[in-house]
Amino acid sequence: MSKKKGISRRNFIKGVGTGVVGSYVVVPALNNKAAKNLSDNEELQLKEGWQVLSLKVNGKKIITKVKPNTLLVDLLRNELQLTGTKVVCNQGECGGCTIILDGKPVYSCQMLALDANGKEVTTIEGLLLGEELHPLQQAFVDEDGLQCGFCTPGQIMAAYGLLLKYPDPTDEQILNGMSGNLCRCAAYPKIIKSVKAAASRIK
Repeated sequence: MSKKKGISRRNFIKGVGTGVVGSYVVVPALNNKAAKNLSDNEELQLKEGWQVLSLKVNGKKIITKVKPNTLLVDLLRNELQLTGTKVVCNQGECGGCTIILDGKPVYSCQMLALDANGKEVTTIEGLLLGEELHPLQQAFVDEDGLQCGFCTPGQIMAAYGLLLKYPDPTDEQILNGMSGNLCRCAAYPKIIKSVKAAASRIK
């Protein structure tokens, strides 16, 4: 069986690989003359294999440079200051870091930022309608779908992804769609109630 060609996730993490694959843009090597004009920070970036990343976040096009092993959640929180996305378990177990990637909910702590190249990301901040809460956000407030609130952004984003797929979800679809998001306060009955209320309001 032939092996699939391309740069693997492991190679990205190790900073290995010299080619361009798909929509990835590799920062070009500079000659000695050009390198003399680099700042210390730029020289460090070049040595560490930083790469250019282009994506759309909450409707705004972003072009930046990242290390090959930068996680999407770290890009969002540390580079773009979108701190509504939480790092909770950092192991892909709790769903606290859930965001929407090209219309589907994903754990941003388990995804390299470079894997989002050319794609569209929506975070909890992106649901706001100007200064007003999105109907889904408002439903969580009205129906007490939160207690400590730490898992709430991930819960809301998972619910948003669910409603994109099932605008009028059944109880079973809600349970399945929200099963990847843990609430240590066990507010599950009201979370489900919030999703139902939001579905009714969005119709």
